[in-house]
Amino acid sequence: MKKARRALLGRSMKPVRIACINYAENTINDRMMEKLTAALQKCYDKHFLPVWGYPVDLRVAQEPEPVDWQLIYFDDASHKGMLGRHELTHRGQPISKIFVKALGDEPVSMAASHELFEMVLDPMANLWAEKNRNTQYAYEVCDAVEEESFVVDGFPMSNFVYPSWFEPFDHPRGTKFDHKGSLKAPFTMTEGGYVIKKVNGRKVIKAFGSPEKRRRFAKEDRRGHRSEFRDPKGGHHPGRRASKRRG
Repeated sequence: MKKARRALLGRSMKPVRIACINYAENTINDRMMEKLTAALQKCYDKHFLPVWGYPVDLRVAQEPEPVDWQLIYFDDASHKGMLGRHELTHRGQPISKIFVKALGDEPVSMAASHELFEMVLDPMANLWAEKNRNTQYAYEVCDAVEEESFVVDGFPMSNFVYPSWFEPFDHPRGTKFDHKGSLKAPFTMTEGGYVIKKVNGRKVIKAFGSPEKRRRFAKEDRRGHRSEFRDPKGGHHPGRRASKRRG
């Protein structure tokens, strides 16, 4: 079992280059892509970086460089350029995918910031934080508060949890557990959030902040979502890469 710590030691502090690639040509035009990417960079630098560290350099690209991580927008999960149900490119670099049409009323910036934050903190989607001897929580920084947002340059961005959220011990009064200050203790969630837990070292379950959230979640198309890699019953893992696929 791999566990995350407050500082993920060994990560280079040189900015990670992330190629932002638009295959969602029916829903995102070039001007929108430029504005969205600039807002994501500003949001990351101003709000996420001071809390978590690990600088990134986002750039709009047609084709990624070999060392680039990727943030890719598709119209939907049946897109011909779909990279399969995995979280690594064929070069072994981390990748996150946003399926725009599947978002419904959710702003694309919410989904993009959610995927960006979580990819940077746990690129392989394989880290777990221990609450006690029997329970570990997936190291996902947006799921617990995923329906909350704050605005950067007119774009709603996903709320995210702080390092203290993953620490099971007592904290001083006034400690923040998420960026908006909605949560009051580690491992808690908002009514619109959910968490992934591993029980007794093997059973992976999802818990929801409310019955309404559970019902909404059940209706979602989860193909290609990083949370699905956490469950060994799913049969997919980021290390199992599709061959002869673009990206």
